[in-house]
Amino acid sequence: VQLQASGGGVVQAGGSLRLSCAASGRTFSIYGMGWFRQAPGKERAFVAAISGSGSSTYYTDSVKGRFTISRDNAKKTVYLQMNSLNPEDTAVYYCAADRYYSGTTITGDYWGQGTQVTVSS
Repeated sequence: VQLQASGGGVVQAGGSLRLSCAASGRTFSIYGMGWFRQAPGKERAFVAAISGSGSSTYYTDSVKGRFTISRDNAKKTVYLQMNSLNPEDTAVYYCAADRYYSGTTITGDYWGQGTQVTVSS
């Protein structure tokens, strides 16, 4: 599986962005998908995950109610809608895929390149 993330940019606090992650491969619909982020000077951290069917999602506490993960299996794409952004959300965002989804976070069997999100105050 190859993953290509896009959609990052610069936005003011309170604004919104939608990230996309396009995948290759014929078995996209069975993979758990997710997003991680890495802020400057910090370790990469889990943000959100979604099951293969899209029926189950999981979020880290800091983004609950603000971020929504979704997927379109026909387009082999996973999305991260980010609302009410604040400067603490500034990071490089990475999409990842797991061959076997546990139902909560994902570990990242496959990784895409990052996309920069910068939130100005």
